[in-house]
Amino acid sequence: MARGPRVLVIDDDPAIRRLLRQVLKTTGYRVEDTVPGQDAVERVAERQFDLLILDIDEPTGIGPDPIGVLRGLSPAPIVALSLRDDEAAAARALEKGADDYVRKPFGLNELLARIRTALLRRARERGKPALFSAGDLEIDLLRHRVRLRGQEIHLSVKRYEVLQMLAEGAGKVLTHAAILRKVWGARHTERVEYLRVAIRDLRCKLETDPARPRYILTEPRVGYRLETEPRPDPIDRPEKKRRLKQPAHK
Repeated sequence: MARGPRVLVIDDDPAIRRLLRQVLKTTGYRVEDTVPGQDAVERVAERQFDLLILDIDEPTGIGPDPIGVLRGLSPAPIVALSLRDDEAAAARALEKGADDYVRKPFGLNELLARIRTALLRRARERGKPALFSAGDLEIDLLRHRVRLRGQEIHLSVKRYEVLQMLAEGAGKVLTHAAILRKVWGARHTERVEYLRVAIRDLRCKLETDPARPRYILTEPRVGYRLETEPRPDPIDRPEKKRRLKQPAHK
């Protein structure tokens, strides 16, 4: 099943971490949590998170400039949390590199809205579309959701990551090696069979006739391309509908 953006919650308060973990998972995010300290630094350095939620109240366990430390390790948006309600504290956090500042105690709806805004802003800054749409297929690249003819399609994480990469480069041919490197890692760029199985599964989910795909097209011996203007679906062709409506001969 496809999952949403990967979020790391960094906070000293176990109740806050537990609450955010539950709420964000329910909302569709992939969530990890930890306390401010070396573990947080190592996770950010070693993994790709889409957003960081950071408690910046002292002591942080990361150092006097926790935002600066994490900003140096990751381009992910940072939403700073703090008990301080003065404008100067908010201004300092934003100047050091935070994307937003939320005062504790916070409303969950407000925090969720600020998270969505930060993710959308970062996607726009990186020149990535928030939504891919072609024919009956819609891919929400911000919320990691796929719909076909209005119905949500559930994909495994790897299948979604392949589809997401194709959608971000829609209309372009992406090589086998490029997709394998991004989704499976640099050690697996020769394992083309991984990708072929993933493409086969995606076509079974998205194509009316997987043997004659409309969306995910093959560039022989090179890679794959996500079509931006797919040919009409056979089940939607006017001539076929007319034939279906003709009365049977007596």
